[in-house]
Amino acid sequence: MSVWTDKSSNLLVDGESIPGSGGRFETANPATEEVLGTAANATTADLDRAIGAARRAFDETEWSRDLDLRVRCLKQLSAALQGHAEELRELTIAEAGAPRFLTGGAQLDAPIADLAHFADVAAGYEWTRDLGVAEPMGMPSRRWTRREAVGVVAAITPWNFPHQINLAKLGPALAAGNSVVLKPAPDTPWCAAAVGEVLLNETDIPPGVVNIVTSDDHALGAQLSSDERVDLVSFTGSTATGRAVMAAAAPGIKRTFLELGGKSAFVVLDDADLAAACGLAAFTVCTHAGQGCALTTRLLVPRARYDEAVEVTAQALRGIGVGDPDEPGTVCGPVISARQRERVEGYLELARQEGGQFACGGGRAERDRGFFVEPTLITGLTNDSRVAREEIFGPVLGIMPHDGDDDAVRIANDSPYGLSGAVHGQDLERARAVASRIRTGTISVNGGVWYGADAPFGGYKQSGIGREMGVAGFEEYLETKLIAEPA
Repeated sequence: MSVWTDKSSNLLVDGESIPGSGGRFETANPATEEVLGTAANATTADLDRAIGAARRAFDETEWSRDLDLRVRCLKQLSAALQGHAEELRELTIAEAGAPRFLTGGAQLDAPIADLAHFADVAAGYEWTRDLGVAEPMGMPSRRWTRREAVGVVAAITPWNFPHQINLAKLGPALAAGNSVVLKPAPDTPWCAAAVGEVLLNETDIPPGVVNIVTSDDHALGAQLSSDERVDLVSFTGSTATGRAVMAAAAPGIKRTFLELGGKSAFVVLDDADLAAACGLAAFTVCTHAGQGCALTTRLLVPRARYDEAVEVTAQALRGIGVGDPDEPGTVCGPVISARQRERVEGYLELARQEGGQFACGGGRAERDRGFFVEPTLITGLTNDSRVAREEIFGPVLGIMPHDGDDDAVRIANDSPYGLSGAVHGQDLERARAVASRIRTGTISVNGGVWYGADAPFGGYKQSGIGREMGVAGFEEYLETKLIAEPA
């Protein structure tokens, strides 16, 4: 792919690869701080052209009505990306700082395969449903529903899992018959541009159906959200930005899907294997340097075993440490940028100000270069502290005691977020009962993994609106039309 070999990337607009009118901006390797190359820097004019192309592709072509074409094209794209998997793997490690082991799953291989899954969902979906004959107002009428594409989708995505989130939006949106304008995060433009290059050169997806606009101008997200030609905004990112997206979409009464922040609780019951549970909590918060909205960042342990849990968890975190994301054994690589490292460091300083102590970590990792933060365990804070309530997005775990199941549920639910969580205990029925009381969109019991193309993902409360993945995620991109005729 030329994105990787030429050290540059272009926009994909209306079936053309174009340089963009805003010049270029640099992208860097977060593990080495070295400049990787440049990406096309789109302007408002470029984005306007992309939205217009998506609008025409939806309104004036057969894309939204040709199910066979959509199924074929999605399977083409999945197969073509699999053919470039090793190039994409190296790109993802270099640009996103993703640990190599994660590219075998959610960072690359899984989302590529999921495109074919959404093609199969569309092929087998019940697009029409007969409601039978009724006599409303005395008139015998036959009625049926028809599911149709929403229209033009604006997909705005973050940098932490670029392929997973980009393809989790593109797959179901395209399968449902929509056209898409994708704006990826400025920290990871190449991952999106590489997909666009493969799509342009190796699939039959018609011009304008997919447009990929990279830019370091965050204002383009607001333009996408407010443009009257856009029918749905699908956004993944921070809750603060999610509010801005909703506000921009509100004048047009535009549909929004929001997958936002989290501050999820990992609940250890008093009958759990403490060492195993705390070790898993440590591993989880270190995965991809803690840069995952659904990672569990509050560890709730029985008060009687608090000191033991602190010792075990700190030992596990120190054992994980940080490492080069290119090495197969690395779990905790760098955070994405100097800006993100400073954000995490700001929260570590806040923890000190709020009375917290560090059982391990607490600052930058001792490495010659790269944006690395030590895996950190914070003790001594209560659940009403800012550090316990706000999303940090780094390898930082807060540990707090609980006084039994009811108290653990209370603490877990005492959060503005409700994205994910975990419960560990030897008594499975008891663990399930606790899990059922925690107000989150996903939850793991005893290490169960909920991630999958067929599994709807999303949150309660300020963690978002709607679901991504699964049939529920596919249906986010559909409208329902009711049709009636005389019986």
